[in-house]
Amino acid sequence: MEVVIVQDAKAGGELIAESIAGLLRRKRDALLGVATGSTPLPVYQALTAKVRAGEVDASGARIAQLDEYVGLPAGHPESYRSVVLREVVEPLGLTEDAFMGPDGAAEDVQAACEAYDRALAESGGVDLQLLGIGTDGHIGFNEPCSSLASRTRIKTLTRQTREDNARFFDSPDEVPHHVITQGIGTILEARHLVLLATGEGKAEAVAQTVEGPVAAVVPASALQLHPHATVVVDEAAASKLKLAEYFRATYAAKPDWQGI
Repeated sequence: MEVVIVQDAKAGGELIAESIAGLLRRKRDALLGVATGSTPLPVYQALTAKVRAGEVDASGARIAQLDEYVGLPAGHPESYRSVVLREVVEPLGLTEDAFMGPDGAAEDVQAACEAYDRALAESGGVDLQLLGIGTDGHIGFNEPCSSLASRTRIKTLTRQTREDNARFFDSPDEVPHHVITQGIGTILEARHLVLLATGEGKAEAVAQTVEGPVAAVVPASALQLHPHATVVVDEAAASKLKLAEYFRATYAAKPDWQGI
C-alpha cells in the first residue's frame, strides 16, 4: 500500500481533500464514503474550503455512511447520520438526497444491514472511502477478529471502543453497545481506500496495519489486500514504522500529477 507521512493533521487533511477534489473533477457524481470522529475533520474542513473558494464543484457528489449506532433515537446529535449531515453534507452545500446510510433505528436490524449492503452495490459502488483506525486496529466498527470477508452487519462494541467514543457523550453509560458497520469485505469493494491516522496513540496500530501480517486481529491490515489503498499519517502516528524513511523517499519521488 502507499504510505504518506505528513507534518501534521492539517497537512493530511489538505492532501486528502485535494485527492477528493480531483476525483470530483473527473467524476461529478462520485460516491464518497465518509468516516466520523475527530480524525477526518481536517479533511472535511479543507474540502469545504475548496468548494467555497470555487476550486471544485461538489454539487453532484453523493455521500455514503460507513457505520451507525443501533438504538439511538432519530435525530440524536451523536447518531452518525446526524454527524455526517452536520460535518459533511451541509458544509458542502448538499441536501439529504445526496446521503445514504444504514437505518440504526430499524425494527429488523439484520434486514437493514442487508438492505444497505445492496444499496451500496446498486449505487455503482464507493469511489473513495475515507477511513480512520482505532487504537486496536479496527476500521469502521470491525473489531479485532472480524472476518476479512464480512459484509454490512451488526456488531457489539468492545469496551475499549466504547471508552474511546465516550468523549462524544455526556457519560460513558450513554454510548450504545451495538452498531451497524460496513464489513471488511464491503469496505474492500471501494475503488480507493484512504486511511488517515494522527497522533502517537495510533502509532502501534498503524505499524501493525502497514508492516505486520494480514490478520483478523488487526482488521485494518486487510488494506494490504486492496489494489489502491493509501495510508496518510502524521509524524506521531508514523513513529513506530520501521520503513518510515523508505515511505518518505518513495512518495517524494512520485510525479506531482499522480496524487494519492
